[in-house]
Amino acid sequence: MSAARSCRLIGCWRLVEADIWDKKYLNLCGPAKLKIGGDGRGEIAFGALQATLRIDYAKQSIWFDWEGFDEMDQVDGTGSAHLEHGSLEIEFAFSGGDEAVLKAVKA
Repeated sequence: MSAARSCRLIGCWRLVEADIWDKKYLNLCGPAKLKIGGDGRGEIAFGALQATLRIDYAKQSIWFDWEGFDEMDQVDGTGSAHLEHGSLEIEFAFSGGDEAVLKAVKA
């Protein structure tokens, strides 16, 4: 867990942009958000998706596997987030499906 302690991404982030979805979709079921915990876990919610994350840490980046539900269908995938100029750039992929780049700011 020492890598987690030095990670600058831990905390709550507001998803504000995506390359394949508009803001209306991102906030469909509530504010789009990403929570990065220091215990190897996190959460993401946007559109109709709600998922939990299993996280590996570096100082300015994380890598994660995720699983959850999207429109009541079970889904999973992988992703990463990198701190760039005070905001996060998130690469988010569904297993066998869509890939997106999202942007988040500290909540």
